[in-house]
Amino acid sequence: MGDDNRDTILADAALAALRRGDAAGALATLRDMRDPPAMLLAQACNRSGDLDGEAAALRRILDSDIRNLPALLAMGQNAQRRGDARGATSWFRSALAQAAATGAPPQLQPLLQQAQASIAQSSRSFEDHLTTAISDLPPLPRIQLATDLMLGKRTLFLQQPSMFYFPELPQRAFYERSAFDWVPAVEAMTDAIVAELEAVRAQEDAAFAPYVQASPLRPAPNNPLRDDARWSALYFWQNGEQVAANADRCPAVMAALALAPIPVIAGRSPMALWSLLKPGTHIQPHHGLLNTRLICHLPLLTPEGCALRVGAETREWRKGEMLLFDDSIEHEAWNRGAETRVVLLFEIWRPEISPEERMALTQLFQAIDHFGPAQVDSGG
Repeated sequence: MGDDNRDTILADAALAALRRGDAAGALATLRDMRDPPAMLLAQACNRSGDLDGEAAALRRILDSDIRNLPALLAMGQNAQRRGDARGATSWFRSALAQAAATGAPPQLQPLLQQAQASIAQSSRSFEDHLTTAISDLPPLPRIQLATDLMLGKRTLFLQQPSMFYFPELPQRAFYERSAFDWVPAVEAMTDAIVAELEAVRAQEDAAFAPYVQASPLRPAPNNPLRDDARWSALYFWQNGEQVAANADRCPAVMAALALAPIPVIAGRSPMALWSLLKPGTHIQPHHGLLNTRLICHLPLLTPEGCALRVGAETREWRKGEMLLFDDSIEHEAWNRGAETRVVLLFEIWRPEISPEERMALTQLFQAIDHFGPAQVDSGG
């Protein structure tokens, strides 16, 4: 009898032994073969309780086919039986990713569902373990955020400016108003600015124009609020030019803006405006052009039901309390209330950028804009 015929007979005999529940007999038969089928050997080892032998056989399969779905699932089950929950989760996640990429036969669907259930249970156990382990720590926001990110309870949001990225800046969604010595003086002018706002709106609400507008020189923005007055603006500085008619009738606004470290870049900045958001309006998630600035909101009219999300953090506007945020991180805003929300919006240099770098960036941005009309900047 040839070796090939002999191995075929032995493999059939081992399979028959497994089917009648004789794992030890199957294993003995397979070990009498020159090169026993790896999956059959893994199954025999599994049923005889030989976890190391099963894992070795499965690794033979994966060494030649790293995407082998049955082997990935079996390795996860092997890790489970060893009490290695983290290892099982790793194998099961690989199996689920492979199934999502290439599909899976119907007979493997129950095993994939078991893998999902195992991952969910392991995640709950891991969270319970960590919660107990750090329960005696004081409330530390960055530790909590890092833990939530690791557990998948929160999404990681990073700077993704649509036009210009400046490296090595902190990935911070909001900056605290207490960190800026000029903020209290601006906030102290809130009532005077609100009085100017009410006077302008009483005279001609039409002075506000849609915040997002199509330009005849550029493709229309893909924004559901394009040319929509529900989100509108009245500018005091636009593209680096003062809007004299608005500036002249709002001296308190101009005095407040003079206190802030606003960039001065020909054709681009200062940029300052009243941003008006009517009830029932949602500004969809988006990213700003640059990460070299912070956007500042001085809340003026702040009805209930209005909020701003930047990254994973959501804050409500409170009249006279400045919000400062990095608009290169994904952000959105909404007015779910019954009245109009208005903020004074302007930009400042990021505090981490040195005076020398600010000068260089000013020259760089002006050179970019001299090449052709500047990209429209809505300021977030």
